Amino acid sequence: MLQATAMQAQDMQQGWNKEAVNKPHPGLNWFSSAKFGLFIHWGLYSELGGKWKDSSYYGSGEWIMQRAKAPAGEYAKVAASFNPTGFNAAQWAARAKAAGIKYLVITAKHHEGFSMFDSRVTDFDIVDATPYHKDPMKELADACRKEGLQFGFYYSQFLDWHEPDGGGNNWDFKNRKKDYRQYYQSKSIPQLKELLNNYGPLGIIWFDMPGGLSEQETKQMIDSLKAIQPSCLFSSRVGHGLGDYIDFGDSELPPTPIEGAWESIYTHNDSWGYIRHDMNFKSPAEIIRLLSSVASKGGNLMLNVGPDGKGEWPAYSIKYLEETGKWLQQYGESIYGTTHGIIPAQPWGVTTSKPGKVFLHVWQLPDNGQLRVPGLTARINSVKLLGTATALPWKQSADETVITLPAEWPDKRNTVIQVEYSGQQPDWSQLRTQTVSKHYPQANIPAIWAIYNGNAHTKQYTFSHYFGDWKHENCATGMVTPNDAIIFPLEVQDEGDYKVILDYACEPASAGQQGIVTLLGQRLPFLTLATGIQDSHRPMAFIQHPVGIIHIQEPGKQNLTIKPVEGNRQALFQLKQIILEPVK
Repeated sequence: MLQATAMQAQDMQQGWNKEAVNKPHPGLNWFSSAKFGLFIHWGLYSELGGKWKDSSYYGSGEWIMQRAKAPAGEYAKVAASFNPTGFNAAQWAARAKAAGIKYLVITAKHHEGFSMFDSRVTDFDIVDATPYHKDPMKELADACRKEGLQFGFYYSQFLDWHEPDGGGNNWDFKNRKKDYRQYYQSKSIPQLKELLNNYGPLGIIWFDMPGGLSEQETKQMIDSLKAIQPSCLFSSRVGHGLGDYIDFGDSELPPTPIEGAWESIYTHNDSWGYIRHDMNFKSPAEIIRLLSSVASKGGNLMLNVGPDGKGEWPAYSIKYLEETGKWLQQYGESIYGTTHGIIPAQPWGVTTSKPGKVFLHVWQLPDNGQLRVPGLTARINSVKLLGTATALPWKQSADETVITLPAEWPDKRNTVIQVEYSGQQPDWSQLRTQTVSKHYPQANIPAIWAIYNGNAHTKQYTFSHYFGDWKHENCATGMVTPNDAIIFPLEVQDEGDYKVILDYACEPASAGQQGIVTLLGQRLPFLTLATGIQDSHRPMAFIQHPVGIIHIQEPGKQNLTIKPVEGNRQALFQLKQIILEPVK
């Protein structure tokens, strides 16, 4: 089986244009309130299901033509067997609505160059090239609007492995002979105009993989398309920072709350396009917590489903999205129309906000039944389990609110507590101080929240497991001398002993160097341990390295410091997080 090359990985990441104009736009009102979208990748690759000839592929199934270096003419023959008789537009739309989805984006054309709509620009489309002979996009657009869902199209504007002048296919067509502007003028732009003219009002055109055009040419293209539907949003991957909102990289979530309209996109399993042997689906609990986490940082989650060649969704996608929808029926007020959480993440979970309300998303219960909410100091009017009349007892001090939890907990995946208040409540979302308590199994404190000295800094590392199954970690690095220290401000709620665990990656050249953890005069020396060579298209290996136990005599604000000793020549490691585990 072919492996992804470093250049392929680089090309995919370069397509993640994460800059946008983010100026006032009528479409941003619905978009910013929606919070939960459905991505659908569906094309000829769905018929292949991750297998080309005798080889099975893992990862991004929609890239199978490129990975197998399948000749364009031979690959095009797959259309002759593509007959999605199981497609049911009304069922898809109803299923999405029941899952709590507010908008749906589907692939009109992916990198393979095949059009999933009736296009006059080419015969390589679902109406002309397949035995299906119908346009499923017409039906789906109408069905989504009947269900009250915003509808949009994904379109790969530059990569097109079927066309001699399209980007990406260098195994059939020589790059030096390509005329990318000719491709845009003859196929890409005319097809985008077809989508905007023929399928009713669209919420989004979700561009992907920009290239081949200058900033001025991209703006000219955008202006010509906006003239057709001024209210339609364009994703940031249109390129040159000219999109209406920000889309982060595949499976990427910003580490801290950010302003403006933005979206995180995730697969339900390990692939965007259907792979019949990929059964690694996110559970309902994982989806619910991912949705809550994205909302707590102020953005939208667009979760992908990959139907098969017959037009059927994977059974686990149907089942688990249905479960997510049931959760949203109870707790949707804490997601839809919210802004980022004004109380930062705590050992028990995350928060979201509305004017006069804070929603506490409780993922993990304290073992003493007392939920402490640091920084919640506005005058509280009521505390209750969201969606019920169940009031909860609470006490408020100058710097926190403590809520007594009921003996019976409704949903261990995520039960939401609604706090209504009057007056001013400070926004602590950017506060670096992290809570530590003995009433939880451990405190996981991301390195992004440390205070950095000297040459110490944060860096995002992007790598993949399977092909295209991207992961992102923000790590502390650059710590070579004692001046390159990082400091974690802590709010320790309980006295006691705590085991300190460093979660890091370390290249062999950096292994065996000495560092020190200090807190309240206590010193924990350690030697770094090698985890492996870093490579963007292989898993990044981390180790959870216990370095010792510290004792905290009195609760309160403490600073935990990590620094190298004198004489090191390399950075200590790439620190993902510290873990403080109460000793019991």
